[in-house]
Amino acid sequence: MSDENEGSHAGHHHSGHADPLDTPKPMREERRPPEDDIAEIAPGVRRLQLPINFTGLGHVNCYILDDDRGAALIDPGLPGRAAWKALRAGLTKADLRVKDIHTVIVTHSHPDHFGQAGKLRREAGARVITHKDFRLFWESDEDDEEPLENVNSPADNVHLVNEEGKTLWGSKQRMTMPRHRRLMYSLMKTRVGQVFIPTPRPTDRVSDGNIIELAGREFSAVHTPGHTIDHLCLHDPEEGLLFAGDHVLPTITPHISGMWHGPDPLRAFFDSLDKVASYDDVDLVLPAHGLTFDDVADRVGHIKVHHHERLDILREASTDLGPATVEQHMQRLFQKRSWGPMAESETFAHLEHLRYDGEATISRSEHDEVIYTFN
Repeated sequence: MSDENEGSHAGHHHSGHADPLDTPKPMREERRPPEDDIAEIAPGVRRLQLPINFTGLGHVNCYILDDDRGAALIDPGLPGRAAWKALRAGLTKADLRVKDIHTVIVTHSHPDHFGQAGKLRREAGARVITHKDFRLFWESDEDDEEPLENVNSPADNVHLVNEEGKTLWGSKQRMTMPRHRRLMYSLMKTRVGQVFIPTPRPTDRVSDGNIIELAGREFSAVHTPGHTIDHLCLHDPEEGLLFAGDHVLPTITPHISGMWHGPDPLRAFFDSLDKVASYDDVDLVLPAHGLTFDDVADRVGHIKVHHHERLDILREASTDLGPATVEQHMQRLFQKRSWGPMAESETFAHLEHLRYDGEATISRSEHDEVIYTFN
């Protein structure tokens, strides 16, 4: 994620130039450790905060939707034994047993959201609901039962073909994660590993506008690609609620990655922001990190301004740089402490947005790096 007044950061966020004094700022609410209490948010809705240490975040909000059959959970935290123990402790505090969980809704295909869905399916027989484009990041296109939405044709990225060991834009930097997490995900790919950490195979794949019955009322599935291609929000018109996942967060914005299946992820993100901002019956937004807030249109406006400011930084940088690589642009867009593959990926997404808008063209250098030239 990235802060709106700093350099961007995670699978979920912002950018800018270094502050002259680089003075410490108050901790963002999304980065705070989990609260101990189970919070009543709305009729039939409670919030359980689970601990995570993932891309600079401190917790994930696991929402409990109670009904006469037990409960549904939205985003049940990270995979692994420690996370399972924390989830079980939270359920106990909420006066629930594992077998009371009949449904799990996963907002998108990042580990802090899908982590315990497979375990709950196995232990409680829970349904696992995702958007129809949900796919784990290690799965290939051949693994999909249905084609993904918004997939660019090969012609769209004819100059951006991925080379072995390189990013789409030619950098040799690889996305990295802690060794213990790499081992966990490697294990989850195997049949033996799934005995210990079952993967979240969806039982129900929904499309935009599908109705899901939860907490004794009808929720609408809202497809909001941008952060991921499979991102799913839930709209509860009866109580005026929007379960926003990572799409709209209180003080940071989700990572917009260039490494996805759509041709212009930033455009998709803008369109998805406009979509949720248009709802005039949302009184409360329930994000996946941080606390609830009440004006989705206002928050969307701030997020869009932030990204437009970043596009302006790239336009201005092009005057000094001339034809330049993604890495060179990234060094203008992000503070030095944030430089790396994640920052490059988000820079690439912003540059591709400008290219699709006709403001830049691409070529390849002698070292096979993508070069952006602004018109």
